[in-house]
Amino acid sequence: MNHTPKSLEKLIKEFTKLPGIGRKTAQRLAFHVLKKPREDAVSFARALVDAKDTIKFCKKCFNFSEDDLCTICDNASRDPGVICVVEKASDISILEKPGRFNGTYHVLGGLLSPLSRIGPENLNIKGLLERLSESITEVIIALNPSVEGEATTLYLAKLIKPIVPLISRLAQGLPAGSELEFADELTLSRALEGRVEIG
Repeated sequence: MNHTPKSLEKLIKEFTKLPGIGRKTAQRLAFHVLKKPREDAVSFARALVDAKDTIKFCKKCFNFSEDDLCTICDNASRDPGVICVVEKASDISILEKPGRFNGTYHVLGGLLSPLSRIGPENLNIKGLLERLSESITEVIIALNPSVEGEATTLYLAKLIKPIVPLISRLAQGLPAGSELEFADELTLSRALEGRVEIG
């Protein structure tokens, strides 16, 4: 028999919907929220709703933004001739940590995966191709070194090769099958600096 109050159980269930959160962690988070003053809970809830209401996709690169253009696309000091292609918006903050990259980004919104029925039409590939022109000197494909990441990299390279003079990928300092978010800053820095041309 479950002795947990319904409202507490509901809160725990909501926390378990977050990635990487099991029931025990969800319970700890729920109990933590209950210990805090009501104002903290209201502030937390307001921050969630505000983020959902105000955050949208950048019209140029599909990064998260509150305006039509994200802060990177809207930054005149960035090099618009270099585009780094990533799987998801969270990868941008990871690649920005070392502070070595001064180009722009493009978020695909996923990877090609026939088994999951994710094809080119489900990704932001069309938007990437629309950005490519003579002024683009390099496209860096910075996708996770998984089977899907490799397939997507090769697919993109074939499309981009006739348009852009240099297509590169991150150096293989990243372990195969791992995620960008688990790499340390030094590894990411070296991977960006040691990027290799594709094809």
